[in-house]
Amino acid sequence: MPSNDARVLIQAAVPTAAVGTVAAVVSAVVAGGKGAIGAGVGTLIVILFMGLGLYVLQRTAKTLPHLFQAMGLMLYAAQILLLFVFMAAFKETTLFNPRAFAFTLLAGTLVWIAAQTRAHMKSKILYVEPDSTASSPAEKAERSGHSS
Repeated sequence: MPSNDARVLIQAAVPTAAVGTVAAVVSAVVAGGKGAIGAGVGTLIVILFMGLGLYVLQRTAKTLPHLFQAMGLMLYAAQILLLFVFMAAFKETTLFNPRAFAFTLLAGTLVWIAAQTRAHMKSKILYVEPDSTASSPAEKAERSGHSS
């Protein structure tokens, strides 16, 4: 993973993990040990789903750049639907507190999206790579002409 992609991943995962830790502490106080387990599982699922989605999106950008925007929209819709499926599937579980799980899943998803948006806005990505080999304007004009 290139350094910019890793930087975006870290800038999104760290705030999500922090919110998950806070949610685990609050859930432990409110709902006991099962609340903390539910918050921990919710945080892990958010980081796993969103991190995997970011990886798939970056691979798509490199291999199929013309599908990047459509893939991004489809990927976020699929992630949100899968998170709702997880909330519905574990609604009646006795392994952990489902309410703590659901609230942590929601909070973690919102924090991930906000942090990822912020990381992309702050990153300085060149849209056009500067051509440093042509030194004079005549050489640049010569290169920009028709090649056939």
